[in-house]
Amino acid sequence: MVKFEYSAEEPLNREPPLEKLISSFLTKDDGYDRNHGAIPHIDPTKHRVRIDGAVKNELSLTLLDLQSLPQHSVVCALQCAGNRRHTMRTTLKEVQGIDWADGAVMNCSWRGPLLRDVLAQAGIALPSAAQASAHVAFACHSNPCQEASWYGSSIPLARALDPAADVLLALDMNAAPLTPNHGCPVRAIAPGIAGARCVKWLDRVTVQPQESSNFYQQRDYKILPPEADSTEAAARFWDKVPALQDMPVNSVIGVPGAGSRVSRDALGTVLVRGYALPAGMGGPVVKVEVSADGKEWVEARLLDGKGEKWAWCLWEARLAVAAGKGKRILSRATDRAGNVQQPLAQWNLRGVAYNGYGEVADLEVV
Repeated sequence: MVKFEYSAEEPLNREPPLEKLISSFLTKDDGYDRNHGAIPHIDPTKHRVRIDGAVKNELSLTLLDLQSLPQHSVVCALQCAGNRRHTMRTTLKEVQGIDWADGAVMNCSWRGPLLRDVLAQAGIALPSAAQASAHVAFACHSNPCQEASWYGSSIPLARALDPAADVLLALDMNAAPLTPNHGCPVRAIAPGIAGARCVKWLDRVTVQPQESSNFYQQRDYKILPPEADSTEAAARFWDKVPALQDMPVNSVIGVPGAGSRVSRDALGTVLVRGYALPAGMGGPVVKVEVSADGKEWVEARLLDGKGEKWAWCLWEARLAVAAGKGKRILSRATDRAGNVQQPLAQWNLRGVAYNGYGEVADLEVV
């Protein structure tokens, strides 16, 4: 039985301990949970997904209909936009939102029909010029949320139709049907994009000229400018700032844990392990480095996930660290597109997309 670290009790929002999280390339069903309301238990045999909006043929698809389409598998990391919010809060300044540590991420194998195949059945009824700025909106109407009566989000239509983007209507996770916690019976999966756009318990897909109008697209999950430093100040920026889509390059140290006592080997090195994530469509991760001072860097060995475009990459390194108390270790990642993790990320009121150096501090090295 896994012991979870609870970020909040209701709705269910929790993340596993980092050492447990990075013990497996594919995250089991005991990964993080992010919810804005109760978890519905839906009868898959009665569930339908409506495809509507700017389409030539509206569809109402059953689970069997979705299963009858060509099935596609993709291994990708799914990350809460607020992952590492605690670090932003404690390193920069106070932010709003659940105090996520570094474990609000999961790496899974997802399987289901490609969204572009579903949309091909419906037919896009927008002129080419309008498609460039159009969106595909995802919605779940099965239960009310904290800030809205339903949950919705959207991604650019161009991303949904891109053969290289692997956007799915997922039916399975890690070779088993989705569980209620993770969206049973259908979940949108958009690799490289914030988890907030990967709507669970999906019941409607709408092609439309603009973004979703839902609260969680328009009034949350945006990187507001630094001057939006309060709820009142943020009010004038929500309509001006685009919704967060691609997540940034990132890395996290899972072992050793913060505040722990670490033993060096005969060469004076300690074992460091963690995960790294590419930015958006920029994967795979091609390099991870670790440092004891932020000046001298040692390249880590890439393990599971090496070469995977959408997946996290697990890594490990041996790093020379002087004996003593109050020691720290840093990590930084680079992806194929050349995105390099920087020392700090831009502060924003909602504390999203933090990707400053991975760091573990207050170590006692013996």
